[in-house]
Amino acid sequence: MKIFIASDHNGHHLRKQIVENLKEYEFVSSTLEEGSTDDYPLFAFDVCKKMNKEEDYAVLICGTGIGISIAANKVKGVRCAKVNNIDEVVLAKQHNHANAIAFSAKTSLYDAISYINALVNTATDDSERHVRRVSEIIKYEEGAYNEL
Repeated sequence: MKIFIASDHNGHHLRKQIVENLKEYEFVSSTLEEGSTDDYPLFAFDVCKKMNKEEDYAVLICGTGIGISIAANKVKGVRCAKVNNIDEVVLAKQHNHANAIAFSAKTSLYDAISYINALVNTATDDSERHVRRVSEIIKYEEGAYNEL
């Protein structure tokens, strides 16, 4: 299991702090060049395309966390939740089988670390209703439900 991590210029410092403080995980950072005019979608695409959707996770940071989460969800197989608290991380993993989270660059290091630990350590809820709903999302990505 690896954690793919990326941020635009807004989240640069928080991303570096996370990697420096969470030594128990193997982080893979985006290889795109950063700068004051970089674009968050490209960072989301870069790491989300590279991750193994069944084994790995992505952690994404931009000014609000919203834009980068929208971009991440365009990559087939990614279920990214924009999170603001630990409860949202836990529920996203349990109910939606999230394999990626996004948050604001204004998130504290303490909260960011707790979000990542929750993402990795929370089990998915495999009860029928959650599996059915996640399966519907996967089927849509594969072209089903186009008649809706």
